[in-house]
Amino acid sequence: MGKIAFVFSGQGTQYGGMGKELYEISPVVKKLYDDAEEIRKGTIKQSFEGTAEELKITSNTQPCMYLADLGAALALSEQGINPDAVAGFSLGEIAALAFAGAYTYEDGFKIVTERGILMQKSAEEKESSMAAVLKVDSKTVEEGCAMVEGVYPVNYNSPIQTVVAGEKAALEKFKEVMADKKCRIMDLAVAGGFHSPFMNSAAEGMREVLKGFDIKTPEMTVYANKTALPYESEVRETMADQIISPVKWQTTIENMVQDGFDTFIETGVGKVLSGLIKKIAPDVNVYNVEDAESLKNTIEAVKNNG
Repeated sequence: MGKIAFVFSGQGTQYGGMGKELYEISPVVKKLYDDAEEIRKGTIKQSFEGTAEELKITSNTQPCMYLADLGAALALSEQGINPDAVAGFSLGEIAALAFAGAYTYEDGFKIVTERGILMQKSAEEKESSMAAVLKVDSKTVEEGCAMVEGVYPVNYNSPIQTVVAGEKAALEKFKEVMADKKCRIMDLAVAGGFHSPFMNSAAEGMREVLKGFDIKTPEMTVYANKTALPYESEVRETMADQIISPVKWQTTIENMVQDGFDTFIETGVGKVLSGLIKKIAPDVNVYNVEDAESLKNTIEAVKNNG
């Protein structure tokens, strides 16, 4: 086995009950949630019992998913499975940085809570959303965006999946432009046009928020969404810029494979990143952890392959 990476899931896969099983079986995960509950009352109930509509609201999604992401990683670490590096998709990057020691778990929760509030506020300033464009390459998507004012390519997910952000009317026009491209376009369950100019005010707010926290260079390698390369010294600046910068996920995974990573464990919610990684790098080992069964299966698989 080569190197192991943990990859922390992003929003859009959230559901009521996420993290509950790990909370019930892992002391370290229970402490993570209990500490967060002291900071933001109602978070545990929201995570374990929240409705789809409630959890779709960005200011709720982000703190709840941060705990699910970080909790899954801590449950693995508790059982002796540790990564050589980490990466996170969008909000997953906040959990990845916490796991890697850029700041405390509690500060990470405070940061992601503020991030969710800021991004929710930006989303409400101008109604926007996101859609995944499937079965065509990113160049084709970029060409389509160039033909419609106010639509931007924002997540470069895999060789045949790129996500765009735009105002609702502009996205409908974009779908018309792409009608003859033999692609499939799927609306996403998110509350705004993230990683685009629609989030400019959130990024500026984040710059101010981050001044109030003790943030240092991560103790472990963290690949950044903005650059697809490891974080260096400008941690605060990169974290703020990430809100308005495209997520270079495909390039991130390609760079990690080139750097010797052959085992990826998605920590958090669902298997979206797992599926993308298999499309980007079919030969690597991919696992996920989000509940008791997937934790057990992943531990066994990694130890057997090691």
